[in-house]
Amino acid sequence: MKYRFLGKTDLSVSEVGFGLWTLSTGWWGDVTDEEAVKLMRKAYEDYGITLFDAADTYGNGRSETLLAQAFPDIRDKVVYATKFGYNFYTTDTARTGQKELPQDLSPKFIRFACEESLKRLNTDHIDLYQLHNAKMEHIEDDAIYDTLETLKAEGKIRHYGLALGPAIGWLAEGVRAIRERRVESLQIIQNLLEQYPGNPMLEESRNNGNVTGFVARVPHASGMLEGKYTEDTTFDAKDHRSHRPKSWLTHGLKKVEQLRFLELSNRTLGQAALKFLTVDPLIASTLPNIYNEEQLQEFATAPECPDLTPDELERIQTLVTANFGLEEPPMMYKGTMTHPYEKEVALV
Repeated sequence: MKYRFLGKTDLSVSEVGFGLWTLSTGWWGDVTDEEAVKLMRKAYEDYGITLFDAADTYGNGRSETLLAQAFPDIRDKVVYATKFGYNFYTTDTARTGQKELPQDLSPKFIRFACEESLKRLNTDHIDLYQLHNAKMEHIEDDAIYDTLETLKAEGKIRHYGLALGPAIGWLAEGVRAIRERRVESLQIIQNLLEQYPGNPMLEESRNNGNVTGFVARVPHASGMLEGKYTEDTTFDAKDHRSHRPKSWLTHGLKKVEQLRFLELSNRTLGQAALKFLTVDPLIASTLPNIYNEEQLQEFATAPECPDLTPDELERIQTLVTANFGLEEPPMMYKGTMTHPYEKEVALV
């Protein structure tokens, strides 16, 4: 494993992190608590993964409880990242599919949510506290950041940032957070197939001096870049991928076939997808979806694989620029997709 500092913070994180979404929500298959704890422990002990990314709403607290169960004796050796902002405590209606729960970003609720997370995590501090799926109104709300600074001063959190989502987009939200809020961390969707709007956010951080540490989630484009799907691949009704149109699979397979040149005798396509992201020094860590030991072994050993060559990177960008020669409907982005500083920072 290799390690990087998250932006300008003192948090050293593994280049490959572990997102608890896959283990705690049931959207990637059912996993028992015992299986989840065993897999996380193995990730640390056998492969050196130190960044574990949870959220209070994953399984309504389950991801944080699992994290506490996995590392009760080595809390100081791992980085606890979690998220806040959704009120699942007083919501009467059960969550359906990926429908968003009500958000509450009042100072009172942020403090309440932080205390509850600390209890579930069985710790006195959270290493990285992230506003979960921030909207523009949250970027503009001074009270949120005042509250986070207070929690930081009290030692309850060490660093804070934003997680953008749930779907791809949120360009203006990310750029404004980097420039105006000087956030220490930004978690974005970024992968070989989906580089926009992540690239403009990375450029904003690179150009204005407010160096933000990035964490790339969905690095395999919901499993597409693992290179194992076929035309016959199906997903369980509870699986979030079952909601995607058939064209997502058929077009994705055509793109993957054109990327097979990245597979070497000592590097899988899934590993190459992770190596592609860490070419950028601002991307401190990646969060592949890990839900079994086979995936853990493949993804956690990616940093040891051969780097992508300049020729390979150029070939990738040529394919992406031409959209792999495919005609597809325009991408449906979420959030605000106008750049707030268009005259100063080019949209690239």
